[in-house]
Amino acid sequence: MPRKRADAQRNEASLLDAAAAAFVNSGVGVPVRDVAAAAGVGVGTIYRHFPTRADLIVAVYRHQVQACAEAGPALLAGGAGPHAALARWIDLFVDFLVTKHGLAAALQSDDAAFATLHAHFLDRLVPVCADLLSAAAAAGEIAPGQDPYELLRGVGNLCAGAEDDPRYDARRMVALVIAGLRSGPGVRPLSDPPPRSPRRSRG
Repeated sequence: MPRKRADAQRNEASLLDAAAAAFVNSGVGVPVRDVAAAAGVGVGTIYRHFPTRADLIVAVYRHQVQACAEAGPALLAGGAGPHAALARWIDLFVDFLVTKHGLAAALQSDDAAFATLHAHFLDRLVPVCADLLSAAAAAGEIAPGQDPYELLRGVGNLCAGAEDDPRYDARRMVALVIAGLRSGPGVRPLSDPPPRSPRRSRG
């Protein structure tokens, strides 16, 4: 299949950005005409690119995953330090998790169009997280031995339901986890078991 022309790729990316913003504001059930208006195109253009709502949801999801994946190397190259790059990337990951209003429920439906999205999510984002963790460990900024899947799973759990509870700040809790990765006195690699406390004599 021939690659899309650069201008066509930019137009589709703009459309997907507009759809993502509409999903954030109104959920994935937002009328297609509202998505078209936000993107500055006709409804027919939306349907020409994405014949069904499921097609649009899948495209938005993959577009956001791709943007998150591409941000990792860019942040590492930014010169702020690997741990800072990791923290900023995890912040973007939290944005992705918390602002996808209604998307999680849609992905849990029986629609076959959504069947491969979770695997795509892991395939694209776990290696990026692994590279950020490896860079931070090599720089001596975090303890080695961190598991990228485990970290992303943990962040996901911290973000679950955050948009429905105004008293819970998922971003602050995630920031505490990322800050806790920093190396320092007493921080040991995960592969090393903690030392046993000496048993007290019973006399």
